[in-house]
Amino acid sequence: MTTPLTSSGLSLRAGMTVGLLGGSFDPPHAGHVHITKEALKRFGLDRVVWLVSPGNPLKPDGPAPLERRMAAARAIMDHPKVIISDAEARLGTRFTAATLEALMMQHPGVRFVWLMGADNLVQFHLWDRWRSILEAVPVGVIARPGERTGARRSKAARMYRHARIAGRAARLLPMAEAPAWCFVNVPMADISSTAIRQRGGWTK
Repeated sequence: MTTPLTSSGLSLRAGMTVGLLGGSFDPPHAGHVHITKEALKRFGLDRVVWLVSPGNPLKPDGPAPLERRMAAARAIMDHPKVIISDAEARLGTRFTAATLEALMMQHPGVRFVWLMGADNLVQFHLWDRWRSILEAVPVGVIARPGERTGARRSKAARMYRHARIAGRAARLLPMAEAPAWCFVNVPMADISSTAIRQRGGWTK
């Protein structure tokens, strides 16, 4: 069956552990690639899916056209375990909670893990139905430069401190029952899509 998470001959099947990395990817860059490879390794995932969103509800300005961002994502993230997907556009969902519900219905038996940078954990409580996301799937948080302290003190981290899995046990996360989350520190360059746009390296 063809679904929004089928791409370039890659498909998902029951029993797989699959990380979902959502974002506008405006533009996609080496930092996204690094996070993805670290997530595959640290959490022992079978696949990672880039969910290239039509637009970020928390950002006032719209991103570059979806087709352009999808093409750029495929060009920079060439990996046998990574799927580049426009699932939200095809499903007609705008918020992560609704996207997750739809994908879980389409892929019974697949163990999804929501992936995010530590900067997103800081504002996670602003997301639509953020608690339902944590109650639905395990969440893997990957540290980005300068965000470690803020992420650990975030509202979501404090409210769900009982559900935290230690970083040294990160490979247990995909098989854990939600709510469960794990914070891992990874060495990485401080790269952001915003900085690339400000330098003029990406125009809409």
